[in-house]
Amino acid sequence: MTIATVAEHARVSRQTVSNVLNTPHLVREETQARVREAITALGYRANQAARQMRTGRSRLLAVRIEPTRDGINGTVLDRFLHGLTEAAAPAGYRVLLYAAADDTAEIATYDDLLAAYDLDAFVLTSTHHGDVRTSWLAERGVPFVTFGQPWGAPASHPWVDVDNAAGTAAATRRLRDTGHERIGFIGWPAGSGVGDARRSGWATTAGPACAELDRSTVDGVAEGEAAARDLLRLPEPPTALVCASDSLAVGAVAAVRDTGVAVTGFDDTPVARVLGLTSVAQPLAEAAARCVALLAGVLDGGAAPEPVLLQPSLVIRQSA
Repeated sequence: MTIATVAEHARVSRQTVSNVLNTPHLVREETQARVREAITALGYRANQAARQMRTGRSRLLAVRIEPTRDGINGTVLDRFLHGLTEAAAPAGYRVLLYAAADDTAEIATYDDLLAAYDLDAFVLTSTHHGDVRTSWLAERGVPFVTFGQPWGAPASHPWVDVDNAAGTAAATRRLRDTGHERIGFIGWPAGSGVGDARRSGWATTAGPACAELDRSTVDGVAEGEAAARDLLRLPEPPTALVCASDSLAVGAVAAVRDTGVAVTGFDDTPVARVLGLTSVAQPLAEAAARCVALLAGVLDGGAAPEPVLLQPSLVIRQSA
């Protein structure tokens, strides 16, 4: 069974079959579906051993499992990992997972993994200012892609991210359109690339009149509740709140119960769906697929890929 057999069955070219397996974003969805149906019907499996001998590549990608947090926002990267694994398989890649508590431990793990396995590349998550992981890999010529922008640094490597500022701007704009003028924000302390972007989307859209309604705290349900209660004690409290995460939003909902204050979260976690919390959703499956496609391009020796900035969507429920 060969690619040519699959191509004939699906009535497409061999290059199209190769693109579906390696760079699916280049192929229309209906064509992808036809090719995948042919692969399933024919029982086609790529010969990975032959491919590795031909290309000198292991088809193995490594990505870190994030430390356990509060059980709410930790599900975001879990969904990304599922998407990465699902996108990697049709392209002929497998995903190796590893754990690390911080950047220093992660770099030590890179050293161990590269010595023990013939890895093709790494997928990095949770990028931040002064991210030493990217410079360590770049200096050693190890291919990688990041799910997250290179905050505060030139875009010297391929990356995929979601437009965080656009997400909070959309949430704030909807609240303004529904009559709210005093819209508060509960976010993380300054210095976080993602957190600063989410704050800027709110600030630009809410306007300077809402500047006093900004509160910073560490991520967590109890912290979100405390920040919301602090805002409610103002002489002119907010009538709506935009939060940088669903964890903060869940706490805010507890604080504003029976006050009529609208609350919006970020990440559209399962908890948000259960509680009827309006939240900003990230296209995590698409982000994962684009990461795989960018890496495939790099590993195939193509031109330096352009970064990818995806648009989030606002999921409206009862809370706002």
